Amino acid sequence: MQIENEPIAVAKDRGPSLQYLTYSLGDEIFAMDIRAVREIIQYSVMTVVPLMPEFVRGVINLRGSVVPVIDLQSRFGRDIARVGKKTCIIIFDASKGSEKLELGLMVDSVSEVVEIPDADIESPPQFGTSIRRDFIRGMGKLGGAFIVILEPERALDIEDMAQLAEQA
Repeated sequence: MQIENEPIAVAKDRGPSLQYLTYSLGDEIFAMDIRAVREIIQYSVMTVVPLMPEFVRGVINLRGSVVPVIDLQSRFGRDIARVGKKTCIIIFDASKGSEKLELGLMVDSVSEVVEIPDADIESPPQFGTSIRRDFIRGMGKLGGAFIVILEPERALDIEDMAQLAEQA
């Protein structure tokens, strides 16, 4: 019995933890706070909106609401994502001031929900990441590896993306 209780005691010593949804973009694993995620849907054909930046793949009709879909690969300054068998759209709440908006994130695949103790999250590295540092909330230790925890308020900032759309 004591052996079973030891891992729980160790987990409590690591401090509070949050749950994160993990997903992949190419060979990289990313995560986002599960509390912002509304649902995950299978990729489907979307309506292309003219004069939008390349990272806005289009819009979908989600139960009568128009939801813009962001290609996260392209938003990170990479080539546009290729649609595969496991391509998903993560529907989440984005903030624009005090207003909440639904956005879709196109990702290569969704993995699982994991719990990461605060003690296992480190600050973003000063250099060497494949995406902008301000897009990263932290680096979570998971099973001996690091995963990038996305800072959606920065990476998917509505005002910033609107300015890019105007420039397009």
